Amino acid sequence: MGVVPYTEEDVKLLARLMRAEAEGDGQLGMLMVGNVGVNRARADCLDFKNIRSIRDMVYQSPGGFEATQKGYFYQAARQKDIDLARKAIKGGRYHPAQYSLWFFRPEGNCPAQWFNQYNSGRYKSHCFFSPTRSNCASVF
Repeated sequence: MGVVPYTEEDVKLLARLMRAEAEGDGQLGMLMVGNVGVNRARADCLDFKNIRSIRDMVYQSPGGFEATQKGYFYQAARQKDIDLARKAIKGGRYHPAQYSLWFFRPEGNCPAQWFNQYNSGRYKSHCFFSPTRSNCASVF
């Protein structure tokens, strides 16, 4: 059972997103991208009020993921990526992304805030940003 509803196709879709966004940051980096995705699907706040599924989250526009515009995203999911996606869907949370709804890859240091959301930390090339509990209790 997952923390969000899902099908096997959703698992593969999330696996492809995680790989395309963070393969260079290793398995933990990919799991953190998975956290952001799952958090967006479970959030009922901010930019994610109408996101109710993994598919909605992956293809959200505007505000979605850059990876969906790149060819690498459209390659078949590998088993090791599917296994990681399943961990994220089943509720595994990894600091600093455990409550994050956003991440990006800056040229330099992570800013303290990004679009009024607070930096929760950096892992390798990505900075993660989380809402406050008062702005988005459903993520916590």
